[in-house]
Amino acid sequence: MLEEVKRRQLQLPTRIEHFENLSGLGVKASIEGKEVLVGTVKLMKQNGIDTAPLQEKINQFVERGETIVVLAVDGRVRAVVGAADTVKPMAKAAMSRLNQLGIETALITGDNQATAEAVAKTVGIKRVFADVLPQVKALFVKKLQDEGKFVAMVGDGVNDAPALAQADIGIAIGAGTDVAIETARVVLMKSDPSDVLRAIKLSKATITKMKQNLFWASFYNILAIPIAAGVLYPSFGIVLRPEVSALLMSASSIIVATNAVLLKRTEKNLVAV
Repeated sequence: MLEEVKRRQLQLPTRIEHFENLSGLGVKASIEGKEVLVGTVKLMKQNGIDTAPLQEKINQFVERGETIVVLAVDGRVRAVVGAADTVKPMAKAAMSRLNQLGIETALITGDNQATAEAVAKTVGIKRVFADVLPQVKALFVKKLQDEGKFVAMVGDGVNDAPALAQADIGIAIGAGTDVAIETARVVLMKSDPSDVLRAIKLSKATITKMKQNLFWASFYNILAIPIAAGVLYPSFGIVLRPEVSALLMSASSIIVATNAVLLKRTEKNLVAV
């Protein structure tokens, strides 16, 4: 936008007063003595500003799934801008795999319903919560939890921090804000939606290895301790010598450690996810 201002050789105003950030709605300020509002259609309605003169253009942006930003000066609508985040190429594949795993996906956003549904349809997200103000995102996470769901929340902004804290598992994007990173339990180093899938698969593989190692350790001790105590000696004359018991204990540790190291195979396979 600043590049366009320079290209047109426009003069930016220097006297800006009474600036106010309206969370989830936009901003307002007094610029060169004029009252200026920049934000959502909802913000315009709350301030009694009629958007009808630009409604046709607004509808076009909404149909394309773009976020609407309206400019009003001294109570009259002056311009509307449609902005759209580029959907990452890997997002659709990541959502498809999550759905295949039986994981229900949901989008919680401050964008209008039409824009949110357009994005959700593009990437394959099942549920949409739109027009959500930043301060109430955590309430929508709580709503999902009240439905009996175990909720993992992925976010990267300051506004996502309360929702990340409310979720059973908060997942922050490494390129996000410090507040989001500090609040989340899991931090993805890259801004790649596929990393969410990788994290889930790696955690499941880790739990599987833990259960396997617990089984082998328990099985060995349940079997070996009675034999070492001489339970087979009266009937079969079988007794374990101390050095043999020590070797078997070492072998048990080696089996458990080797099984844990095999988790590296899972990690390598995740690169292709």
